[in-house]
Amino acid sequence: MFARPLAFAALIVVSLLRPAHAEPVTHIQLENGLDVVVIEDRRAPVVVHMVWYRVGAADEPPLQSGIAHFLEHLMFKGTDTMAPGAFSEVVEANGGRDNAFTSWDYTGYFQRVASDRLALMMEMEADRMQNLAFTDAEWLPERDVILEERGQVLESRVGGQFNETMMAALFKAHPYGIPIIGWRHEMEELTGDMAMEFYRQHYGPNNAILIIAGDVDTAEALELARAHYGPIPPNPDLAPIARPAEPPHLAERRLVFEDARVGTPYVSRMYKVPSRASGDPADAAALQMLAALLGGSSTTSVLERRLNFEEGIALSAWAGYNSMMRDYGMFSVGIAPVDGVSLEEAEAAMDRVIAEFLQEGVDLAQFERVRRQIRASEIYALDDTQGRARQFGVGLSIGLSVEDVEGWIDALEAVTPEDVIAAGARLLDRRAAVTGYLTQPQSAELSQ
Repeated sequence: MFARPLAFAALIVVSLLRPAHAEPVTHIQLENGLDVVVIEDRRAPVVVHMVWYRVGAADEPPLQSGIAHFLEHLMFKGTDTMAPGAFSEVVEANGGRDNAFTSWDYTGYFQRVASDRLALMMEMEADRMQNLAFTDAEWLPERDVILEERGQVLESRVGGQFNETMMAALFKAHPYGIPIIGWRHEMEELTGDMAMEFYRQHYGPNNAILIIAGDVDTAEALELARAHYGPIPPNPDLAPIARPAEPPHLAERRLVFEDARVGTPYVSRMYKVPSRASGDPADAAALQMLAALLGGSSTTSVLERRLNFEEGIALSAWAGYNSMMRDYGMFSVGIAPVDGVSLEEAEAAMDRVIAEFLQEGVDLAQFERVRRQIRASEIYALDDTQGRARQFGVGLSIGLSVEDVEGWIDALEAVTPEDVIAAGARLLDRRAAVTGYLTQPQSAELSQ
């Protein structure tokens, strides 16, 4: 009587091991250097149109931190033929939405519209790729906007300031130590001329990636791309990317960040580790599995299970890995202790559990469960058209190939328990890490 339900359950399990519906991805390069990626998904009459530039906050000139993000804002001000603000107004009038974003490694612009509006989006985006224009009356107020944004999203949040300080301590030479939004004192000196010069040096089809995803015919989408972007000449002044390397770390770095706004003190550690490398994803895949095993679940991960549920010394504990960066990745762990447990005691307990995990090895049942969860998550992500477009945009922006992006699930599937332990033992080097305590000022603690 149980045969049919068991068989049905088995089919569910097997189905999770197979990729979800995912149409082939087409990648070409136009004669002017523009990379074009088309992802067909005909399930809804919607298309996502993205343009990514291979330049970000890590490529800014000295004393101009925040200029990449400032330029992102000014890209909405207008062109030689389009009035300030008209770009977003046209997108909205056509039932769509648009936005932009800046990272250390890339800057991206996107629109999500009905598929029959794709040509219009290309026309406008191709226009501002080469014809950006703004006046003093337009850039001056926008500088105030980004300064206010820094205040709202970073300076008003003690956790944001703490993370900014941690990054500055982890990277002394490499520009990942400079906040994407910029240092306030340098942002206050940014000008429209600086932004236009950054635009001239870094924007152009030969430094860009076009992603078209959704309800499109690949051949027709490529023809539209050739028609609208093909005539744009390559940027002859394209500035080569030359970033300083981070020198070897010879000693662990530590800091204490005190702020009266802190509600729950915690310990945070960031390790400088490899990012995803084109053609060689082994380290990144092993670190991704390690992060999931140590901190991927609030109930079953190693850190949470031991420190929260078994020993009762943590409110929470976590681990994470950011692999999608051009030069270095970051692996993080942390713990927020319960009342009565000091940050020093919490850090020691966290280190003890990690050391025991690396010494004793991976529980095989837990490993298979985590691998299945990660695979399922990656497969489900294929059903999100905009998310899938973003995967390829980020990947190509940081130097990966289409094949690297498409092969990530297989790379994760190839990881063994031995790979995880070996990567953790080799790459979680305290000499290549910064450990920070976020806490209230000592005087505030004593007065309570």
